Amino acid sequence: MNRLLRVTAALFLFGTGGALAHDYKAGPIAIDHPWARATAPSAPNGAAYFVLNSVGPDGDRLLSASTPVAEKAELHTHLMDNGVMKMRPVNAIEVTPGSPAALAPGGLHVMLLGLKQPLVKGRSFPLTLVFEKAGAATVQVDVQGAGEAAPAHRAPDAGGHKP
Repeated sequence: MNRLLRVTAALFLFGTGGALAHDYKAGPIAIDHPWARATAPSAPNGAAYFVLNSVGPDGDRLLSASTPVAEKAELHTHLMDNGVMKMRPVNAIEVTPGSPAALAPGGLHVMLLGLKQPLVKGRSFPLTLVFEKAGAATVQVDVQGAGEAAPAHRAPDAGGHKP
């Protein structure tokens, strides 16, 4: 019987645990793979990324974000202005059924202004997202290497923790 329990636990941790460790919900909104890049020790700002999907019949809007690791979190986008890429705040991010809203480097993202400490690879931090209809949801943002372009998946027992 002990062997059966160990096998079942291993299947849970390594077979389905990844989905539990990286995927969150706020009502009908799925929040997939929240992540951020590590920052230099003196960097004043950082960014968080994830994918939003409406799994229900109606859309929603991401209105704001907050985290204890920064003085302020703002919804931002990148845009080209006279040949120069610039970041600008946005009031909300639309989440439309059947059309994922990807927050990724070079596009929409959550800007973390006034970091209270560097974002360190291998750690994680809480980020609360507020949706117009679905309300608030707190996710854990995994910090990846400074040059990484997408989340590096890890086993749920790899020791993520708040910085």
